[in-house]
Amino acid sequence: MPYNLDSPNGLLEPADLSNMARWFVRETLQVKSETIRHVLHQVGGNLNDFVHWPKRAVLFWKGCDRKPPEGKNRKYHHYPKPIRDLARRHAVNLDTRPNGPAIAAFQFAGGTRPERFGSSNAWSIHHVYSGKFPYVGRDVTTHAIKHCYHFTQSAGLIATHPVADALSDEYPFFAWLLRVESFRRFGYDPDGIFSSRQDELGFAENHSGESIATEEAEAGISEESQTQSFRSEEQEV
Repeated sequence: MPYNLDSPNGLLEPADLSNMARWFVRETLQVKSETIRHVLHQVGGNLNDFVHWPKRAVLFWKGCDRKPPEGKNRKYHHYPKPIRDLARRHAVNLDTRPNGPAIAAFQFAGGTRPERFGSSNAWSIHHVYSGKFPYVGRDVTTHAIKHCYHFTQSAGLIATHPVADALSDEYPFFAWLLRVESFRRFGYDPDGIFSSRQDELGFAENHSGESIATEEAEAGISEESQTQSFRSEEQEV
C-alpha cells in the first residue's frame, strides 16, 4: 500500500523544549487563516482533551510490523500463543486487522480509548512517528508501522480525538508537538532529535521501555503466520 508522506511544508525552526507553547504559536504563523490558527492554539494548548497516552512504555510484540506481504494491500496478523495468553490474562482484545497489534499494545500499556460522539467507533490509535514531516535538517523520519521495534511500541502510540487525528496529519508542528510529548513522558526519541544517544528501541539514555515479547513469541511470528491465511476484507482499523 503506497503512503502519501510528502508535504510542501515543514517546521520553521527546531522545537524549543524550554518553551513549547511559544514555539508552537510561532510555528502556526505559517497558517494564513486566523480561525484555523485559533483551532490549533486551542487543541495544542489543551492536549489532554484531545489525546490520551498510555501509562507506560511497552514493546508489546517485538518482531511485528504492518508491512503487507508481497502482492497484498494489507497485512493481517496471527498472534503467537504467548501473546494470546498474555492478552487473555490482561483482558486485552486482539484484532487481526492491520492496526490490531498497535491497539492491543496501547491498551496493554494502560491506555484508554474514549467513545466517539458521532460514531460507534472509539478514538483512533495513532502512531506519533508516522513517517511524515522530517525534523529540521532531516530528509526522513521514523515510519513506525514499518519497523518491528516501533509498530507496537506504546510510547509512540496515542488515542486521538478525530480533530487531533486530522491535525497531526496536516500540520508538521502539531505532529512534532506530540513527538516532544512522547519524549517528555517516556524518553522515546527514535529519530535521535532530543538526545545524544538512544538504545536499539529508540529510547534516550537513562530511559527504557519494557519489552514483553519472549523468544517463543518471536519464533511464533514466522512459524504460525506461515500457516494462517487471512482473507478478511474488513476495513482497516
